[in-house]
Parts: sequence; structure tokens; C-alpha cells
Amino acid sequence: MLRLFVGIEFPPELKLRLSLLQSGIAGAKWVDPGNFHLTLRFIGEVDEGTAADIDEALSRLHARRFELRLAGVGAFGGDKLRQLWVGVEREPALLNLQGKIEAALMRVGLPPEPRKFSPHVTLARLREPRRGELQEFLAAHAQFRAEPLRVQQYSLIASYPTKAGSIYEDQADYPLM
Repeated sequence: MLRLFVGIEFPPELKLRLSLLQSGIAGAKWVDPGNFHLTLRFIGEVDEGTAADIDEALSRLHARRFELRLAGVGAFGGDKLRQLWVGVEREPALLNLQGKIEAALMRVGLPPEPRKFSPHVTLARLREPRRGELQEFLAAHAQFRAEPLRVQQYSLIASYPTKAGSIYEDQADYPLM
């Protein structure tokens, strides 16, 4: 079985820039900077045959290249905040690509993603963060802006969980036009 997701990988300089945000919250489990990416669709565990079908479906997709802009920070989880993230500015071409990926995966037989697509880059997983520290972090980094990233491809990525965190391995890359 393979645990898969579809994502956009980042260059080393963007990963470094994001890693510089990772401090100031006691007990946060910071994402390894090598794992920074933008998830377009989490797939989960599939067998080799389904993985091959997914690869074939994604290789037939056509979408155009675009620029991605990371901006701002926030937290998911409502009353019990669980995840700290960097946001992604609205980009119609990104939404178009994600929609095409979703449709292709449903044609392969995967169930539709129940959650609304909310593009972000996870910085940390949180476990009972101190509200004051979290508010200070969000205020200090509210104006975060990264240089635009020219997106020329997306990838099918395998995730291997370990005690130290997940290890990601590129399975296939799909160029954009």
C-alpha cells in the first residue's frame, strides 16, 4: 500500500524563507523544512494498481503554468487550534488545476474530497498552544509575503510516516503547459 497525495513542491530558497518563521511557540511540532509543499489533493492509502491508475489519469491532465504567492499566516482548528499555516493568495489557475485533479481522481474511482480546498502550507502542528504566544506569532507574521513562485509542474508524492515525522518521496512529476 502507498500513502499518496498530489502537491506542488517548493525550491530550496522558498523552504528556507518559510523555515525562518518557525519559532516562538512552545510545544509546536514544526514541519521539517524539507517537507514544505502545497497539497492539491490528499489521496491516502491505495494499492499499486490504483496508484498506477492515478498516475495515468494525472499524466493526461492539461493545465497552464501560473504564479503562486504565499502570503499571511493563520491557524486551523477553531477553539482547539491544531495547525499553523502560511496562506496562499487566490489564484484562478491554481483553483482550476486543483479542480481538474479532483475530477481525474474521481474518474479513477476515488471518493470526492469532502473538505473545501483551502490552499496553505503547514508550518507546525499544535497541541494546546499558549494563546498569547500564538497571537504574538500571528501578529508578527501577518504581513509575510514570499516572492512569487512560478509553478511549472505538480507531483504525485508518497508519504512514509516515521516517529520523527513523515518522509516524502516524489513518485511522478506532471508538467504544466
